[in-house]
Amino acid sequence: MYAVLRSPEEIVFGRGARRAVSALVAARGSRALIIADPFLADSVEIGELRTELEAAGLRSALFTDVVPELPVSAILSAVRAAADFEADIFIAIGGGSSIDTAKMAAVVLAHGGDVPDYYGEGNVPGPIAPIIAVPTTAGTGSEVTPVAVVTDPARESKVGVSSPYLIPAVAVCDPELTLSCPPSVTAASGADALSHAIESYTARKGEVGDLASSRVFMGASALTDLLGLEAIRCLAAGLAQAYRQPDDIQARTLTMFGSLLAGLAFGTAGTAAAHALQYPIGAVTHTSHGVGVGLLLPHAMALNAPARQQELADVARAMGAGDKPVNELADAAPQLVRDLMTQIGIPHTLEELGFPRDRLDWAAEQGTHAKRLADNNPVGLTVEAARAVLEAAYAGTLSFDPETLGASR
Repeated sequence: MYAVLRSPEEIVFGRGARRAVSALVAARGSRALIIADPFLADSVEIGELRTELEAAGLRSALFTDVVPELPVSAILSAVRAAADFEADIFIAIGGGSSIDTAKMAAVVLAHGGDVPDYYGEGNVPGPIAPIIAVPTTAGTGSEVTPVAVVTDPARESKVGVSSPYLIPAVAVCDPELTLSCPPSVTAASGADALSHAIESYTARKGEVGDLASSRVFMGASALTDLLGLEAIRCLAAGLAQAYRQPDDIQARTLTMFGSLLAGLAFGTAGTAAAHALQYPIGAVTHTSHGVGVGLLLPHAMALNAPARQQELADVARAMGAGDKPVNELADAAPQLVRDLMTQIGIPHTLEELGFPRDRLDWAAEQGTHAKRLADNNPVGLTVEAARAVLEAAYAGTLSFDPETLGASR
């Protein structure tokens, strides 16, 4: 049996969990830079947090120049704010961009240089200031993962930074903070979370030798499988209802718990083809990450089905398909995911996103360049296989020519 898990020092989950932040900060620092989404600048939650920090004898400053899709320039602005305030701890409140801003600002503050110096895997040389991550969406999992994703204007695609040093010290997950999410954000973030859960559960199988390598994503293991499968169950039970009825706190709680578990699963096991191919799709269409991976996920699952029959059968059962033969369940899993995506308004085809068909070859090649993702796919993600996924996603079909498939792993 192989099992490995990387995670924060502490995870606090539940309604009202945000009330624990000041005590968690006091145990780790005294001068906190709060990095928050702009719409939170004058919120009751930020006001209460700063009051609680002050009552605990802690100093705080607020940075709200967070930009969606996280351009490099926004990170550098946060670095300057942290340096000017002499921050020794970060509190990141908001969606994935806020948390990733805190991660990268803490890296540059600790180790100097420029953001591109850290692109890729394992290029953060050492520890950074502690981060208390408080997500207000249920999807990115950034509160527990070793990954930040940035947009570099010099490249026509997003760029990942991966290192265990990026894992926040504490994740504080309060479902009440997601009640204000509009349906479109609930859908995109929830689709992302489901992609994390399914891609981690069906990822390349890890092995003990990975621990001695430079890999940040360690492949699927017994621990990540438990987390990923339970994440699928929670998201299948809560996501569509949270989308339809935004004030349903039980649905919000299930969705956020599923997102948290999915983040823990993929933060160690990694994601794969759907995420690799979303990078070029998102760069061209300027659509949200969650919409892109949610659209691509059923097609990536169909590609991987011959190599992951049992795992996809498990996915189908977790989504409520009942007890049927493994092959029937595995065949049904991609359609079950697409059905859930339909319920939350995720488009079916790349054509609907406005992606030009004559750029499919380019997107396939770009997707395979995301090595930490492509190499984690259970079926070899060759350019030909990537093109097959994109062709299917463009047409809206869930079938593949077996000749496009590579070796399983």
